[in-house]
Amino acid sequence: MLLAVDVGNSLTVIGVFNGEELAQQWRISSDASRTADELALLFQGLMSFENLSFSRNVHGVVISSVVPLVTARLREMTQRYFHFPPVIVAPGTRTGISIKMEDPREVGADRLVNAIAAHDQYGGPGIVVDFGTGTNFDVYDASGAFIGGAIAPGVQISLEALTAKGAQLRTVELTAPRHAIGRSTVEALQSGAVYGFAGMVDRVVEQLAAELDGLDGPPVVVATGGLASAVVDACRSINHHDPWLTLKGLRIVWDRNT
Repeated sequence: MLLAVDVGNSLTVIGVFNGEELAQQWRISSDASRTADELALLFQGLMSFENLSFSRNVHGVVISSVVPLVTARLREMTQRYFHFPPVIVAPGTRTGISIKMEDPREVGADRLVNAIAAHDQYGGPGIVVDFGTGTNFDVYDASGAFIGGAIAPGVQISLEALTAKGAQLRTVELTAPRHAIGRSTVEALQSGAVYGFAGMVDRVVEQLAAELDGLDGPPVVVATGGLASAVVDACRSINHHDPWLTLKGLRIVWDRNT
């Protein structure tokens, strides 16, 4: 089985593939203080809940990460416990797509992997909206080449900043409110977050799509990320919601490098 790990600034998404099938997936916090041994113990525990063996079932490891210290710990864990090197999405890794950016090294590994998976699953041109610590808009053309995008603040950190600075505001669950007109402070915060970010997503996608005009038709728009489920139903521009898109892209990268 293939162990795929996507390390974000806030959350780490872990998946286990049996061939092309995503057999199981988990989300954990991205804690840079964990050692390689602690990561091995954590992964072993998660897999054991599904009757999977950490030591016997895993034949490959593929990683995308935006947290360098966690990348190093995962590399150490793989080499210590599996005795082979992981495939890490980085400059020099065979991704199968070109990067049409001023400095290709600036592009986050997760953004590349999202574009790879979206082009494979849904065709192109396309836009991936990744709802994470930041809200990333990853744009690729009809051939699958990564051509750029936009980065906006994330939903959760925006709410946290608002409640931290507002003396009479409190932390609320990020979920769709019953009414757009909030009848309470909680509902008002939820309405502003959900419909405000949905409007932002639709406007950014509209502008990106306008610049893609003429590149083999309108773009497909795919939503992913841990916070997508709270906002995606309020968006008018989203064609597909694929929570595990990044893991699927990592499997493709693994196939292209082995």
